[in-house]
Order: sequence, then C-alpha cells, then structure tokens
Amino acid sequence: MYTPAENRYERMVYRRCGTSGLKLPAVSLGLWHNFGGDTPHETKRAICQTAFDHGITHFDLANNYGPPYGSAETAFGEILRTDFAGLRDELLISSKAGYDMWPGPYGNWGSRKYLIASCDQSLKRMGLDYVDIFYSHRFDPETPLEETMGALDHIVRSGRALYAGISSYNAERTREAAAILKDLGTPCLIHQPSYNMLNRWVERDGLKDTLTDLGVGSIAFTPLAQGMLTGKYLGGIPEGSRATQGKSLDPDMISDRAVENLNKLNDIAKARGQTLAQMAIAWVLRGGGITSALIGASKPSQVEDCAGAVGNLDFSEEELKAIDDYADEEKINLWASSSEGSGEA
Repeated sequence: MYTPAENRYERMVYRRCGTSGLKLPAVSLGLWHNFGGDTPHETKRAICQTAFDHGITHFDLANNYGPPYGSAETAFGEILRTDFAGLRDELLISSKAGYDMWPGPYGNWGSRKYLIASCDQSLKRMGLDYVDIFYSHRFDPETPLEETMGALDHIVRSGRALYAGISSYNAERTREAAAILKDLGTPCLIHQPSYNMLNRWVERDGLKDTLTDLGVGSIAFTPLAQGMLTGKYLGGIPEGSRATQGKSLDPDMISDRAVENLNKLNDIAKARGQTLAQMAIAWVLRGGGITSALIGASKPSQVEDCAGAVGNLDFSEEELKAIDDYADEEKINLWASSSEGSGEA
C-alpha cells in the first residue's frame, strides 16, 4: 500500500500558470515514453510514486502515448485506482489530441469530431470524470482554428476538462487561438512547446514573449533534449539508450562535436553543484519565463535527480554566457532539421 511522503510539498517549487489561479510544480512528469506496453507496470508505479513523493503533482499524457496507442493512459488509470486512490484532488492530470490515433478520416488533427471523441476515450481509459487540462496537440492547417478552439471550449463547458491548452503552436497561431478562446469565454490556460538549451525556437519565434504578453502559462517538453542533456551520452551512445531504440532521438545527433560540447556543459553544471540534467531543467525555468519543465523518466532515480533541479534555479551572467558558448544550436547542429523546431509540430 503506497503512502505518500509527508514532506512532498516542501520538496517542490510551485508557480502560477500565467494569470490564472492554478499553480504547477516547477517540474512535471510526462508519460510520453516508458509508459506503454514495453515497460513493466511495477516500473511505472515506482516512477509515479517517486514523482509524487517529490511534490510533482502534474502528470501529462496524450491519447496516443504508448506503445500501443492509449496504453499509457490505461496504465496511469490503473495507478490512479490503486496507488493514487483518494488523491485525485491533489493531482493535475492532462491529456491531448492532435496526432494519429485511429484509422480513417476522423482519427487525427483538429476537427471538433476528433477532439471530443478522443477526449471521451481518454477519460474512459483513465477512469476519470474529467482531466484538469485538455490540449490541442498541434495546429491543424486544414481545419478552421475557430472549430478547433470551439471544440476545446465545448470540452471545458461540458465538464470534460477544467482548462484548455495548446501545444506546439507558433507565436502567430497562439495569438489567434488565445483570442478565439477569450471571446468564447474559456481562456487559454497554457501552451506546451518543445524547448531546451539545444532547441530554442520559442525564443527565435517570439513565443516566450507572446505567452507573457497574453498571460498564458507554459510547460516545456523535451527540456533534456531527449536525454542528451543528461549524463547518459557524455561518453558516446550507450547500449539501451533512447538513441539505440529507433524512437525519437536520432543517433546521428550524438556526433563527436556534440559529445565534446555536452562534456563542457557538464563541467559548468558540476561547478554549480548540479548534474547536467538539473542544470538543463533550471536553464529552461530561468527568469520565470517558463512555468514548468516536463520531464520523462525510465526509472525512479531519474525523477529524483530532475526534481532536485529546484534547489538552484538562478544563473550568473557568466554561467549563461558559458552555456551559450557550448549549447549553441548551430555549433552542435542538432535541431536544424527537426520538426520540433518549427513550432507547428
């Protein structure tokens, strides 16, 4: 029987999400990888328990997380019924729809039919009456934005979700989406973009400033660059790592130059009294421009390490300059062709 750590809320920093009344933990847990049928359920339980014990109250999912599609939500639903029974009001749970989910013309993108049907399926898989946040997972160029945002408004008004969010929209589309939602009376609570020190499209695009102007919160996914900004690749590509699994990290990104620069970044982290992962998370959260950093984990010790980032979120100008010297996108040449850098992925 799982009993949460009594000091869990003392271990975490909580930040207000935009101009809303909702607070997010500075570190949130995403169940994108390592939560499908390819991971033992006991490992999933241990990861979630460790996260909550460290004050991570926010668990982020999507309809197609797995593999197979939907299996992450099913697994998390089981954890909600067992380990987290009676804790629903202490948890923030989010899901999304926008990517391929089922065959045919109604199982993808941003139509009203797809989003509402997908939300209903997600609730059923998790055994929930509502999620706290429901996202449009990506901008749909072929569906009127009014339709997609109208679906989010309906999902909130019907009680399926408490808040509406968007993910991977660029600054221009974000302004348009936020304006539509504001007119409908369901404000855009949060934006979820990819962002890390090796992938800074949100700065070039102006999205960070846009979110501040609009009073919209933010949660950055891939703050550790798919594991590159951890100690895992400091000696090259180890067996069993994400770069060997044919999933979301191209092994070609782990070039000799990248490894050299990652080791330089690791030296900066050591001087700060942090692991490389902790410094990478702190960098994303620096200055308050990002509300929460969304991590993934394959084992509980990784969650514990990442949660420790909140112990030092401040940077000197010298540290930031040194990080820029070794984490420059063009120098490492990691994300130049990545769809994540477009803001429309």
